[in-house]
Amino acid sequence: MIDKLTITNFKAFAKAEIPLAPYTLLSGLNSSGKSTVLQALALLRQADDASMLVDYTLIDERGSSGSLPLNGELVELGTGQDILHEDYAADQGRVPEIGFEVVVDDFSHTILARYGREDDLLPLLRGLDPDMVHVDPDWDDEGGTAFTLFNRGFQYLRADRINPAVTYPRSHEMAVRRGFLGTRGEYTIDFLRHNQDETVTATALHHPAASHRLPDQLEAWMGEICPGVKISTAAIEQTDLVRLGFEFARKGHLRSNVRRPTNVGFGLTYVLPVVVACLTARPGAMILLENPEAHVHPQGQSALAGLTCAAAAAGAQVIVETHSDHILNGVRLAVKREQIPADDVRLLYFHRKDDGIIDIVNPTIGPDGMLSEWPQGFFDEWDRSLDRLLD
Repeated sequence: MIDKLTITNFKAFAKAEIPLAPYTLLSGLNSSGKSTVLQALALLRQADDASMLVDYTLIDERGSSGSLPLNGELVELGTGQDILHEDYAADQGRVPEIGFEVVVDDFSHTILARYGREDDLLPLLRGLDPDMVHVDPDWDDEGGTAFTLFNRGFQYLRADRINPAVTYPRSHEMAVRRGFLGTRGEYTIDFLRHNQDETVTATALHHPAASHRLPDQLEAWMGEICPGVKISTAAIEQTDLVRLGFEFARKGHLRSNVRRPTNVGFGLTYVLPVVVACLTARPGAMILLENPEAHVHPQGQSALAGLTCAAAAAGAQVIVETHSDHILNGVRLAVKREQIPADDVRLLYFHRKDDGIIDIVNPTIGPDGMLSEWPQGFFDEWDRSLDRLLD
């Protein structure tokens, strides 16, 4: 598991140390650096997927340490000028360096890239030891490397997820071979189509109202957001497209006709990839989630918080960016109900001070779900609004 990420001269941070846990909740005002943390991790994964993160000088004499591809499948960050921290001060004409330090099991690993203003492929001055990041091809649910970021089962769902549509893309490479849902969740429907007979093996993820089959668990958890919802997927023959359908049923009533996502509430389609990512969480993998609460009502948000905690309890490392107090309180309830240990949860509040420097506050959560402190701006708007109403 990654215990700490240090970011240097990258986007919102001149330098920041971000402690991580099996479950990490990132919160704060807009443009305070939360997405920068997720993008930093996604950038490193993107480089590793492209076989560019390894320091080849450690294994041969090529004299190359690889590169950081700023634009790719996971993130599209532009060029060097778009990612260099704005307050970087040149030191006697030195070329700026963009760095990431990852601490895993008390071992520190540094990735250092040379800045180029117009470059979208930054050469590495220092990369990772291949023996530390390469995953054994026989890796299974019981193994993998300590680098959760580079293990199989990685998922990164950005805030701009799939919208209700008539069709969605079909890809055997993504949905079957890699089991990747896509950064927008665009391959989720094809993934479900290929995994109708799979089971959810982790007890922590089991919804008590359904069998252990993935489709049944999916509908049970989606039912926390929209009771009675049923999900159907189908390939459109001789195309690279699949179709998603929703049905609705109430106890003692017939099901509705299958409805297109475009004729159903926006939130169901938007949250579907999040639920699938959590239910298919693999031990030793990493799941990055931006705003899982978007377009979901408060009760559903609380249920989603419990599900994301269950994914961490099942062995994945989960990092969630959120603006929802319902997500926070759902996590607190999961701790109180002993669904996840308090020590496995880290809460990080990002606050930009008047001088522009971002301060990261770390309230701790106790076994009773209570917090050690409530920093100003940390999910306190309801209390402040109530005070004004009662004034």
